[in-house]
Parts: sequence; structure tokens; C-alpha cells
Amino acid sequence: MTWQMQSTPSDHAPVKSGRIGVLVVNLGTPEAPDPASVKRYLKEFLSDPRVIEIPAIVWQVILRGIILNTRPKKSAQAYSKVWTDDGSPLLVITRDQASGLQQRLGDAVIVRHAMRYGQPSIPSQIEALQAEGCDRILLAPLYPQYCAATTATVVDKAAETLGAMRWQPALRTLPAYHDDPAYIDALEADIARQLSELEFEPEVLLLSFHGMPQRTLELGDPYHCHCRKTARLLGERLAARDEFPSLRIEITFQSRFGRAQWLEPATDHTLVAEAGKGTRRLAVAAPGFSADCVETLEELAIEGRKEFLGAGGEHYAVLSCLNTSDAGMQMLEAIVRRELAGWI
Repeated sequence: MTWQMQSTPSDHAPVKSGRIGVLVVNLGTPEAPDPASVKRYLKEFLSDPRVIEIPAIVWQVILRGIILNTRPKKSAQAYSKVWTDDGSPLLVITRDQASGLQQRLGDAVIVRHAMRYGQPSIPSQIEALQAEGCDRILLAPLYPQYCAATTATVVDKAAETLGAMRWQPALRTLPAYHDDPAYIDALEADIARQLSELEFEPEVLLLSFHGMPQRTLELGDPYHCHCRKTARLLGERLAARDEFPSLRIEITFQSRFGRAQWLEPATDHTLVAEAGKGTRRLAVAAPGFSADCVETLEELAIEGRKEFLGAGGEHYAVLSCLNTSDAGMQMLEAIVRRELAGWI
């Protein structure tokens, strides 16, 4: 049933219902770029069994005894390099994506944003939407490629929240959109625009996706396949354009953590290897990230530059994520409208 104006008897108590909500969700961020804030964030993030698939009785000893006493200071330094006057780039951009989506969808829906780890939380935003009269909510994890450690844990948290509610709203979930034509269209348009605006012509475009342990692939997680398909479809689009006749595209995975075997090839190793074999002009795009964050702004743009130039490269650029670009917002509106079909 699409939204209808509520009609109640004149003596009926005031009630808010019949509205439709959209909750866009991204991974999360500490509240400030300092060790204490980062420690709180990492404790929540790394305690999620979807993220670290090690028995808690073993992992919590490692986490509390070693990692939370060493990693927060290093991570806080990385966050401090990219922090803005408005706060965390990931939080600011996700908030602006929600605001832009609200403007595009109009009064038919109420759009809010949440972080899976940190604030604003998924429970608080679901409760806020229900308080505003939303009895139907579209949960929209902004992860193009499905992964249990990202998409699934968002759904887990939403289900946990509904499990504690007496009056539950109806819930839909935005599916992975790694091969959706609207997403590939947006990537092609935005990446082509940014490449054409560079002051140099790249020999190589590195498509860097967030890494995951190799074990997740072996256990049946489709993430690796989704990344590969996104890269293949995007590569075919760019190869068909006249602007980049000699551009070579490589696929890599970044942000390794711990000693386990991770998906390969690794982004940092590839940057050094490319420079070593003679590549002098290289650009990096991160199509798996819907918004720029510490992984793109610090790990790729700052540390990646040092690695490539230090190994002999001469020109290096990291392209922005879709963020709130025209192409990105058109895509987001299209896929959200499609999932709201029958409600609006």
C-alpha cells in the first residue's frame, strides 16, 4: 500500500503512522581523531563476530590485551590527517548523501543516516523513524558488493533492534548493487570525468577494493566475485571510450589486518611493483567505497602516494568516490526508488 493521509475520528488520540522511512547506513567512524575515541570505536567494530571470525574466548583476549592497547594511537594519527572541521569525512559525506536523497525523494519519505559502528546508531535511527510515523522502512547499506562483514552485519543490527520492539515497522533491505547498470553507469561517468581532469594521462588505473581474509571466499562469501565483476564491467565501459585507448586496469585489495592470508593482489605491494617495472603515471579509484573515508583519503591518497613515488613513480592521483557527485546521487535515487516500489 502506498502512503495515504491518516484519517482518524475526532476524539482519537494523536497518532503518527503511515509514513515511509529510508535509512542509509555506512560502516562507521570514531567520534574524534584521538586514541580514546578510536579505542571505543575499534572495540565495537572488532568485537563483531561477523568482522572477526575467531571464537570470542580467544579473540577477546587478543583484542583487549594487545590490539586495543596498541592500535588506537596509530589509527588516531591516520584519522587526524583527514579529519575536517565538520568531523569525520565518512560521516559528513553519508549525512550529505541522506540529505541529498531527501531532496530528490521529497515528502513521500523520511530519510535518515546511520553508522553501523559509532553514532548515529542503527537502533537510534530506526526508533527515530518510527517515532516520526514510519511503519515501513527501507534499510539501505551503502555497500555495492555484498559481504557478511559489511552488509550482513547491518541487517543483523536492524533485526536485533526490531527484536526488542513490540510494534515493529515493516522492513526492506537494499540488495547489493555491484553489477547494477545504474551503478556501473555512475562509476563510468564519474571516473571518466575525473580521469579527463587530471594533469597527466595515467598508464594504469588501479581499482582498489577493501580487502577481506581469503578464508571468507573459501567459506562462500560472494564479496571477491562481486568486486571482480564490478571491475570487469567498469573496465569494459572504459575500454569502449575513445579517451583512454592505452589505459591498463588492475584490480587490488587494500587494508590488510593481522597475519591471516588476505585477498590478493595487495594494493600496497602492487603500487611498489608497478613503479618497479616502469610504470610512471598511475591513478587509483576505489569503487567499493560509496564515500571517501580514512581508507581512501589516508591509506590510498597519502600512504599510497609515498609508496608509489618512493619506488620510482612520477605521477600519482587518487580519484574521489561517488560521494554526492551528480552521477552518484542519480544512481542512489534510482536504486532506492526501485526498492520503494509499491510503497511510493
